[in-house]
Amino acid sequence: MPGIATPLGDITHVIQLAIAPVFLLTAVCTLLNVLTNRLAISADRRRLLIVRLPELDAATAGTANAELDYLDRRLHLIYTAIVFAVVCALLICLMIAAAFFGAFMSFQVSSTVAVFFVIALMALLGSLAAFLREIFLAVNTPRCPVV
Repeated sequence: MPGIATPLGDITHVIQLAIAPVFLLTAVCTLLNVLTNRLAISADRRRLLIVRLPELDAATAGTANAELDYLDRRLHLIYTAIVFAVVCALLICLMIAAAFFGAFMSFQVSSTVAVFFVIALMALLGSLAAFLREIFLAVNTPRCPVV
């Protein structure tokens, strides 16, 4: 089949080019780890407050309800950040796959790879923006004295 045979040098070059996106993928996976940990901590705090809410006095219950409102907003922001980070990771994988596909099939995929890269960076930007907003809310959340 014509176009299937690819010199070893071309494949080696594609592997070298794929290393930088793999480092980006590693960073995105680390970000996902941080986000899922924050999601778990916020969800656990929310569950604790909901369980303890019926036994609290009126003043403490008001503070707990305010914290629950903030926790709901934070959980939504973390979820949004996770979605953007996963989209970014998927686009990076597609970008690497397109580069290899282009090398094996002798197709010109540079514009496709560039589009995947730009959209992946925009998704990463969205994830980091949602993460930053969640951190801002976490710092400014009224804390109920329930432990």
